[in-house]
Amino acid sequence: MAVKGSAMTKAQLVAALAEKTGLTKNDVKVFLEAYADIAYKEVKKSKKITLPGFGILKLSKRKARVGRNPATGETIKIPAKTAVKFTVAKACKDGVLVTK
Repeated sequence: MAVKGSAMTKAQLVAALAEKTGLTKNDVKVFLEAYADIAYKEVKKSKKITLPGFGILKLSKRKARVGRNPATGETIKIPAKTAVKFTVAKACKDGVLVTK
C-alpha cells in the first residue's frame, strides 16, 4: 500500500487489486489500461462518459479570455480551448469524506 501522505502508484494499485480480486497482476494491468483507453476514446467521441462509482469525465469548451502574466503583470489574451473536466460521483464523495 501507499506510504501515508503519498499517492498510491500504479504498481501499488495493480498489486492491491490483484490481491483483492484474485486476478494476476498482469490481468489487472491490462484491465486498467483498457478501461482508461475506452474512457478516453468515449470522451473524445461522445463528449461525456460516466465512470460508475467515480464520477463523470466530460469535454468542456472554455471561452477566450484576458489574463495576466503573474511574473510581469502584463495583460495577455488566453485563447479558447477544449478541456476535460471531472465531476466526482456522490458515492465517491460519501466513501471518501466519511463524517463521524
